Amino acid sequence: MSTQSTSVTFLIGTIAIVSLIKPDCVAVKEDESGFKLCVTSRGGIRDLSHHNLRSVPSNLPNDTQYLDLSYNFIQRLNGAPFSGLSQLCYLMVTNCGLREISPAVFRHTPALKVLNISYNELPIIPDISLKWLKILDLANNLYNSYRIPASFQKLVNLDVLVLGSTAALSINYDDFDPLTNASLHHLTLGAGIHWQNYDSGALTKLKSLETVSIFAPFCGDLNTFENVLVDLNVTKATSLRFITLFPDDCSDTGNLFKNLRTMPFIKNLTIENTWTNSSFMEVFLKNVWLSYLYDLSFVNITYSEDTLDGFQFRTINHTINLSSITFNGINHYQYKYPTFNMSFEAISNLTYLKFSGTGMNILPCNLLSALPSLETLDLSDNLLPDSGFWWIHCSYTSVFPKLKRLSLSKNRFSSLSFISEKTHQMKTLESLDLSFNSISLDGDCSWPAQLTELSLGNNNLGNSVFKYLSENFERIDLSKTGITAITKEDLSRFPNLTHLQLSSNSIQVIPADLTAKALLSLYIDQNAITTISREGLAGLPRLQTLKAGGNPFVCSCDSHWFVTVLNKSMLLDWPFDYTCSTPPAFAALPLSEYKTSELSCEMWLQAAVAVPVIILICAAIGLVFYKCDGVWYTKMLWVWIRVKRRGKMRSNMLKNVSFSYHAFISYSHQDSDWVDSQLVPSLEGAGCSLCVHERDFVPGEWIIDNIISCVESSYKTLFVLSKHFVQSEWCNYELFFAQHRAISVQRDSLVFILLEPIPTDSLPKKFLRLRSLLRQQTYLEWPNDERKQQVFWASLKSMLHMADTSVVMKDVALAIADTVPLLTDQD
Repeated sequence: MSTQSTSVTFLIGTIAIVSLIKPDCVAVKEDESGFKLCVTSRGGIRDLSHHNLRSVPSNLPNDTQYLDLSYNFIQRLNGAPFSGLSQLCYLMVTNCGLREISPAVFRHTPALKVLNISYNELPIIPDISLKWLKILDLANNLYNSYRIPASFQKLVNLDVLVLGSTAALSINYDDFDPLTNASLHHLTLGAGIHWQNYDSGALTKLKSLETVSIFAPFCGDLNTFENVLVDLNVTKATSLRFITLFPDDCSDTGNLFKNLRTMPFIKNLTIENTWTNSSFMEVFLKNVWLSYLYDLSFVNITYSEDTLDGFQFRTINHTINLSSITFNGINHYQYKYPTFNMSFEAISNLTYLKFSGTGMNILPCNLLSALPSLETLDLSDNLLPDSGFWWIHCSYTSVFPKLKRLSLSKNRFSSLSFISEKTHQMKTLESLDLSFNSISLDGDCSWPAQLTELSLGNNNLGNSVFKYLSENFERIDLSKTGITAITKEDLSRFPNLTHLQLSSNSIQVIPADLTAKALLSLYIDQNAITTISREGLAGLPRLQTLKAGGNPFVCSCDSHWFVTVLNKSMLLDWPFDYTCSTPPAFAALPLSEYKTSELSCEMWLQAAVAVPVIILICAAIGLVFYKCDGVWYTKMLWVWIRVKRRGKMRSNMLKNVSFSYHAFISYSHQDSDWVDSQLVPSLEGAGCSLCVHERDFVPGEWIIDNIISCVESSYKTLFVLSKHFVQSEWCNYELFFAQHRAISVQRDSLVFILLEPIPTDSLPKKFLRLRSLLRQQTYLEWPNDERKQQVFWASLKSMLHMADTSVVMKDVALAIADTVPLLTDQD
């Protein structure tokens, strides 16, 4: 670029004039960090603004951290409603007509760090002695003096103070004495009215000031303004902000900023929400160029030209420190485009330039190549289209030779392929912001190799957007781009990717096979993710920062590890933005408060605990079972069940068979006492017909014939087993015939009653058949316990009564019928 003083026309005339924006600049904006400083849980937020309250509710929960009482009708704050609010950290009571604050209020709120009582009717600055208070906003009240109460000496941690009253017209020398030893870094002073008096040295008491915002007009009051600048120079503040420096009707601006040349500590200067003209700008910029300023900002400026040739600025033979200029909102109401006639040499050292909110629709051609040192260019919030930035009528040999960062956010760019092609002209470009445009995926994209950062947020692009990006990208912002899913294949395209933002999309899951070994930061907040699994993050070994709040998390075992195991220091928005959505019982519950045991979620731990417990329970049950003769009762129950089942199965098979007896009893004569006294009376008393050899054998017939006849005419054969039984030869015969009858006619006709234990090794060889039968068939044991004897008789009687009674009695009836004629003849 030529270094001659020949002027070129730097057309701000390309700016399309837009309507004046009038933001609220009365006080310093509440820093988001102030909210995050205090609120750790959504459950601690109480927003009672616009509730038509006449007083502070007395039933506030004790866990309240944030309380907003703004826009009500509360004229007095008493201590009683704040009793118990020991966790209250952020209190906002604005636009309530507040006139009085009881000192008792702050005795109950020792943890208070942010207090905003602006826009009220406080007649004096209230006494406040909160040790941990960091931000205090008292702007736009009705106190008539800026005199700080002595109690402010105790505000040792106060960092931000906002003072402003339309009734306070003077600033006296000793007004800020109580803050002499405070660590105050940011002061906002004024309420938009002209000060009638300012005592020199008033602000010099504040030794720790870094940023000062003055909200007061100084039209025609050069002396007061100079005194303020002199005092601010003594404080060694580095950043100055002047709000409404000139009202719209001001005609006498003068050389207000000539003292800038002798203020070596001031590095940042902001002129905000004010009117200005070309005459003032010429004088002002001359002082800026001769000052130590590093950064200059104009915010919401109304500009007019009061000179015929517009703004005229000639080259100054002086070392220029200024390297950053911001124009954020410029408004012009005249009927011609404003003109800046100046040499680009004056701004050749700029490394940062911002033209935002100006309505620019065409970029001046000379700007493309006239700033050889420019590293950051911000043209956001304008009306630039693709052809407006890369204007076909411009001829140039180079395009921003040192530009590294370019922001084209909130414009009218549309063709991603066209933009990617044009970026090859910028040989040093590393970062490009295309968010909030109308970008479309209209063709293949070719990106320069040195471009490593791209923002496409708030463009409707969809899942295919990854195919149009460069493998060289290290930082990608795809927030709110209509993405519904991410895959391993998507991220595998970017081996050097370190930062990925996918906020405000519709992603439902982080795949378990996701792999991005270089990724350091991942934003997936405001999506549709219900759980973040351990496997989903396993493929991100270098991940240091994760933002995942605002998702509909399911509070279950799937989230257990996330709550208990994951390092929360990597979560930027933990725990405030993490809440449960389902199940309904936990809806709106902070995820940090969801409690579940590791035992209920870990299968291996459940097994490790359950197995010993089951073994102990089984052992205890087995012991009780053994002590209470459970084995014996079980055997009896099993016998009863089998008898019932077999009886039903064979009812059809035996329906044509008739029996004379329910049972034939086989026993040793040495056991006859038990048979005669116990067995026979009990069964016959229950209606059973029994065949007993001593009583029912037919005299004169062979014993073998009697045995065979009795076995065949009986439904069951009962064997009373004892040591005497196995020694009886006749008992062996009876067992032999009964067994053969069971094989041929009725398999379950044998019933064994064990009268006493018989060791198997004591059985003679001829009773080997009995040993086999006892292993195969269930037998009944005669108990000595009377309670068990009841169960014994019930089981035995049930087996015998399975026979059809009419069948058993059929032969008996026929026998009686045969004897009737004989009896008649005898008569």
